[in-house]
Amino acid sequence: MTDIDVIQPDGWLAPRGYANGISARGRVISIAGQIGWNPTTGVIESSDFARQTAQALRNIVTVLARANARPEHLVRMTWFVTDRQAYVDARVRIGDAYREIIGRHYPAMSVIIVCGLVEADALVEIEATAVVPE
Repeated sequence: MTDIDVIQPDGWLAPRGYANGISARGRVISIAGQIGWNPTTGVIESSDFARQTAQALRNIVTVLARANARPEHLVRMTWFVTDRQAYVDARVRIGDAYREIIGRHYPAMSVIIVCGLVEADALVEIEATAVVPE
């Protein structure tokens, strides 16, 4: 048995791009909401939804690496998006970026539509939780 297991109730349709549940044991890493900015300059370098999402995902992976963790340790992600239609329209590109940056590991996820984010030019913010097996 591994320390991170996907929970899929019997008879449920298989989710696409997320898990219905995750069970994990180990060291917990909580990652603050990451947006699509360059973390060394604080500048959002693109107004493109998919590009901002890709940068937010890269920022998450960088935080994970600093904590000696990897994307496959992610157990939960919460996405806050400012424009539902922009998210839907960019889903294919977001999926491509996700698989390139995170891989084919899909934790439990939620997407929440919000009226705005603290950084006015941010289109997406992603919080994440990881559990590193001990």
